[in-house]
Amino acid sequence: MTIGAVTIGQSPRVDVTPEFQAALGVPAELLQCGALDGLSAEEVEGLAPGPGDYLLVTRMRDGGEVRVAEARIHERMRGCVETLEAAGVDLIVLFCTGEFPELRSRTPILRPDLLLKRLVPGIMERGRLGVVLPSADQKESQRKKWASTGLDLELEAASPYTGTETDFRAAARRLASRGADLIVLDCIGFTERMKRVFREESGKPVILPRTLLGRVAGELAGCVG
Repeated sequence: MTIGAVTIGQSPRVDVTPEFQAALGVPAELLQCGALDGLSAEEVEGLAPGPGDYLLVTRMRDGGEVRVAEARIHERMRGCVETLEAAGVDLIVLFCTGEFPELRSRTPILRPDLLLKRLVPGIMERGRLGVVLPSADQKESQRKKWASTGLDLELEAASPYTGTETDFRAAARRLASRGADLIVLDCIGFTERMKRVFREESGKPVILPRTLLGRVAGELAGCVG
């Protein structure tokens, strides 16, 4: 099986792939394509969000964090999908939890944002959902994103790329103190180590997108290709 992974940053996402592939649970070749591949620092700066833009936070190949506007990378994301389709992958996964409603593929495509928004109400029909974002500037868009669940929302910002364990523990405590029943780490950059920190500090169940994505892809492995 060959899986194509599209990232909104630069590929390869060496920070994501080990845990994704471990969760996958089946042998698979992974081909990656990034929306920012081949761009200079100056060109990436030109993709920065302006007022009203849908903000995305991602990782460069050197590990640095960058912010881009979804509208300004959409065509490059589409190009990545076309490149992976041409390579003959059996399945495409998005290494991003952002919303890309207009992104289409002839190949089956897994979108973490849709997986999360459908999974969470299946776990919890009512209650308080804690959502951890990479940036406080994303709070308005994330409230809209999660409104369809009908759950009460508590949002916290802590970047998986620049945050520290102290930041994560503080965010977890605040969510627990405000009555969060379940926590979603809403960025593909969050790691299993970070998930353990949130779980230990809050005492609540925590959903990690990269391993959720891997497990669903693994479930599909026998159905595609």
